[in-house]
Amino acid sequence: QVQLVESGGGLAKPGGSLRLACAASLFAFDTFVMSWYRQAPGKERELVAHIGNAGDATNYADFVEGRFTISRDNTKNTVSLQMNSLKLEDTAVYYCNARDFTKSYWGQGTQVTVSS
Repeated sequence: QVQLVESGGGLAKPGGSLRLACAASLFAFDTFVMSWYRQAPGKERELVAHIGNAGDATNYADFVEGRFTISRDNTKNTVSLQMNSLKLEDTAVYYCNARDFTKSYWGQGTQVTVSS
């Protein structure tokens, strides 16, 4: 059974940092593109960042503005999102996603709240 389990969410102050992690019980993890999405209250889910299966290609949403870094460890089946210089508008539920040509899997999400 495929499971993606996010962790690391919580409360941070503006300008602070959080590191999200996603542990995947996923056969052939290194064949999946891994992504982080987020969904704020009343808004649609949006892509934050994704990383290629080998970890050598990354892409970020414009709103990231160099503040976040996505990484993966294919030996541990994990993907992380280091978030620095957090802003109030980064408040959302953050979701891990794994996809290949035929399948897409989601985690349950982890809440990130940025508040002073």
